[in-house]
Amino acid sequence: MGSERKWWQDGVIYQIYPRSFCDSNADGIGDLQGIRQKLDYLQDLGVDAIWLSPIYPSPDADFGYDVSNYVDIDPKYGTLDDFKALVKDAKAHNIRIVLDLVLNHTSDQHPWFIESKSGKDNPKKDWYMWLPPKKDGSVPNGWQSIFGGKGWEYIPERDEYYFHMFYKQQPDLNWRNPDVEAAIYDVFRFWLDLGVDGFRLDVFNCYYKDAKHRDNPAKLGIRGFDRQDHIYDTDQPELLGVLQNIRKIVDENPDGFTVGETFLSTPQKAALYCQPGNLHMTFNFDFLWCKWNPRAFANVIQSWEATLAHGAWPTYVLNNHDVIRAGTRYGKGEDDDILKSAAVLLLTMRGTPFLYYGEEIGMRDISVQRKDIQDPIGRKYWPFHKGRDGCRSPMQWDNSMHAGFSTGTPWLPVHPNAAGRNVKAQLQEPESLWYVYQKLLKLRKENQALRTGMFMPVTFDQKSLLAYLRQDDEQTILVIINFRKRKTRLALGTNLQRADWKVLFTTNEYGDLFKDKGYIGLTGYEACVLLKNN
Repeated sequence: MGSERKWWQDGVIYQIYPRSFCDSNADGIGDLQGIRQKLDYLQDLGVDAIWLSPIYPSPDADFGYDVSNYVDIDPKYGTLDDFKALVKDAKAHNIRIVLDLVLNHTSDQHPWFIESKSGKDNPKKDWYMWLPPKKDGSVPNGWQSIFGGKGWEYIPERDEYYFHMFYKQQPDLNWRNPDVEAAIYDVFRFWLDLGVDGFRLDVFNCYYKDAKHRDNPAKLGIRGFDRQDHIYDTDQPELLGVLQNIRKIVDENPDGFTVGETFLSTPQKAALYCQPGNLHMTFNFDFLWCKWNPRAFANVIQSWEATLAHGAWPTYVLNNHDVIRAGTRYGKGEDDDILKSAAVLLLTMRGTPFLYYGEEIGMRDISVQRKDIQDPIGRKYWPFHKGRDGCRSPMQWDNSMHAGFSTGTPWLPVHPNAAGRNVKAQLQEPESLWYVYQKLLKLRKENQALRTGMFMPVTFDQKSLLAYLRQDDEQTILVIINFRKRKTRLALGTNLQRADWKVLFTTNEYGDLFKDKGYIGLTGYEACVLLKNN
């Protein structure tokens, strides 16, 4: 695959939640100029691309995932000229730009929807999913919104309902209308022409719904949405043709790629949509739900590897803007030993790793009081769901006021631990989590087997250890991760025992890996990467 490989297969992609990364104008909200100011930092860290959560104009009913204009920049983030400058500067730093495209639905403030709801004689009358009431005046069918309640909203101007899979301010587009499809394809072309190299597609497998609008079968669940088997409002067969069309458009840029967020994902479903000719990659989020247990991670890896079609490319992620941070899930107080081992796991997988801003310094979720919640999910479902504000707090750059994120009042509170947990402090500590990430990113670039090599498990009864080989024609690399606090050791098989192993990296620089012949011993929570000397 050497000459055929693409940068996104070898690279590492860093997700930025723009509101929270760096505020350049003291309004408390991060912006594009703030990101530009941190390009040196991102280059030093060693990432290959930055994925920006939505930066388009939006009323922020769902913080940017309700788009009111697909081909402009929200003024709170800057201007199109600012974006062009970011693309230019990023490329000068060997960093590519990936945009988040939310194409299942728009904002109800999008001009398309304003026209569509104005009447049945409007040229855009069928750009959204409109249906008349039933004879008794009730909603067209039983489809639900994942954010609560029925998925239909009545509009008197049309005497019809529109469907919204998410908030009522996010009406679903009618992808069965060829004019909608053509308009969306133009959105891809617009950003590709501005130098964008990739797109993350939000809930892409919701684009199409059943043409007959049949009710979903019932099943057990807590919420109304969970009490349905979603076979008619997601994953329709017509979707594959659209994915193939998107692939052709993006492939016009030799460096272009797509990665899809598979809604209600399973490895099987995600694998279907990244088969050759469809999307370049899809997310498998199973890592996000693993407890700190080697068997749990091993099962996910082997399932994902076994499910992917030949030629398909895996992705791995430990954090994103919708889930509790790994620092909160796995961290022991302010101790980062487990997080260092988690970094080794993520960055030595076969596939493309995605990082989330602040992951490299072990940011923890903030605690938000009910009165201060910003996320609409948290406001609606408190205390059962406290929302996603916790993982979206401002980036912790230094120990100054507001952690160097802003000189104004941040839109969300800074974590109280920012005085000690911040970029500046970790750059001054050679054994910090930040340097673990930097060293591992450098290791990936320097060792082809970590980028191209096959994945081969070494441990099959994972109780305390996870060990695996990354191997190609040139290199054999052994990765060992101790998931327990106490010391343990890996018994080497005959072939591995005969090899001469060189330590490329270990999270415990003072450990003694070779205490017993035939074994490799690790200290508590230690992870190491070894290279076989030929």
